[in-house]
Amino acid sequence: MKKIAVAICYLAGFGWAFAQSTPIADQDKDLMTWYHKDFASTKVYGVNTQNAYKYLESKGLKPKSVVVAVLDSGVQVDHPGLAPNMWKNPNEIPNNGIDDDKNGYVDDVYGWNFLGNKTKDVDVDNLEVTRVVKKYKPLFEGADSTQNKANQAKMPEDFAMYMKAKAEFSKKGTEAKQGYQTYSMIEQVIPNAEKLLEGKTLSGATLASITPSTQQDAMALQVLAQVAQNPDMRGKTSKEVGDFLRKDIKEALDYFKNQAEKQYNLDFDPRAEMVGDNYDDYSEKYYGNNHYQGPDAVHGTHVAGIIAGVPQGKEIQYGVASKVAKIMTVRTVPNGDERDKDVANAIRYAVDNGAKIMNMSFGKPVSPGKTHVWDAMKYAESKGVLMVKAAGNDNENLGEHAYYPTNFATQQDVKPFVNNMIVVGASTNDNAALRADFSNYNQYMVDVFAPGDKIYSSIPTSTYKYEQGTSMASPVVAGASAVLLAYMPNLTPAQVIESLTKSVNKSSANDFAKQSVAGGVIDVKKAAEYAYTHFYNGKNETSSQKAPVKKTTKKIIKKTVKK
Repeated sequence: MKKIAVAICYLAGFGWAFAQSTPIADQDKDLMTWYHKDFASTKVYGVNTQNAYKYLESKGLKPKSVVVAVLDSGVQVDHPGLAPNMWKNPNEIPNNGIDDDKNGYVDDVYGWNFLGNKTKDVDVDNLEVTRVVKKYKPLFEGADSTQNKANQAKMPEDFAMYMKAKAEFSKKGTEAKQGYQTYSMIEQVIPNAEKLLEGKTLSGATLASITPSTQQDAMALQVLAQVAQNPDMRGKTSKEVGDFLRKDIKEALDYFKNQAEKQYNLDFDPRAEMVGDNYDDYSEKYYGNNHYQGPDAVHGTHVAGIIAGVPQGKEIQYGVASKVAKIMTVRTVPNGDERDKDVANAIRYAVDNGAKIMNMSFGKPVSPGKTHVWDAMKYAESKGVLMVKAAGNDNENLGEHAYYPTNFATQQDVKPFVNNMIVVGASTNDNAALRADFSNYNQYMVDVFAPGDKIYSSIPTSTYKYEQGTSMASPVVAGASAVLLAYMPNLTPAQVIESLTKSVNKSSANDFAKQSVAGGVIDVKKAAEYAYTHFYNGKNETSSQKAPVKKTTKKIIKKTVKK
């Protein structure tokens, strides 16, 4: 599920949170690339990107391209900062309407989109808790109480999932409606705020001199007081403050409107019209289209840039694996929660079409089709493919709050059931608060931390933006993994994971060392040294690096159908 990446502060008098973005100067080139820094020389917990390349090249190693699948909301494949590093299916002739490589997907040149049909694409979808409540409420809380009890006894695991989903659906669905009402109210008083500030600039002294004459003016003054807490907004004119508010409020309104009217709406279900598959049939694989970008590719394009973006024009942004990675886009995540069927098929598509790493910057609290996803994860494990997974942005202990897909069968387990997944929390460039305050954590279920705050990367349309989230930390690790595999293709996923976790830069601040298995932030150069010392066998390819064998007997069940 995608979430708005904004700082939250309490807005007194409204009983809700006011989303306040912190503007970052575009010319701050040091901040744009902070996550690449060398901790040893700067004391900033970057990942030491350039020194990793220098070390590997000093050993005489020659890199080979590594395909990294981005399972996300879609990617702008012609973004100038990404186009040179987009994977292209070597066995597919573009736009001829023929499945040239006989893999079941027509014209899949850059990847595939599992969120649509021939002409339509899913944008907003509902949340998994909504789907679970809709499906199971008639079984567990229907009109026949005797049958309800019988079903509850017969399906205890499903009933527990239903009760968990119901609680979150009720709580957060109500919050979504309240949020939409509140932000609608704030939007209405923006003209009042501009009028109160007309001819003045924003400051505490200015606001103290204003006496509101109406209730709308009083509300507007409260809004201005919150904006004034942002140091970057002090001294701004009436117009500048109004423009800032309109932009932020629009983002919040869109977010809560989608939640209130669609994501938590039991009657909203775009799947049948937009995809047309039999959703309950997990054996279906051949649906979708090659609309790589989809309706909203901001998230996926940002993730792709962190992995393999290249500098272009005046932009200096570059991905961790910009010299070695090729991005395969597999659109899997809508504006809402990903569906388990699509996740399982996306994993298998990535594996079968040559990806050696896949980035999974998504997650949700319940997963009715988790066994199908787990089967796909085991398939990836059997093929030697590394999965990199975001830990989630709820500031929760994963030992107490599940976040799917997970590599732990139960929260009581102390070991994962597959050895090819690394779970990533988000760190910051503030050593005193190294774990980002939104990042999930756990000493067993989160493997490492990586930069995930104030991350500058590509977005549609051919532009750039700062974002935050474990969604940004995960591709940092995916990129780091690609660097290791490019120079040492013989490494197994387990060896890549060990190299990254055993070589972190640690910190004792705020119990950071106890919030992941590794107890620190990855360092690509140190990971390269570890891998070279412990695992490199002097070979540059193994049988696992051979091109995937294409199957020729598949029959397309459904003719074509995020980010």
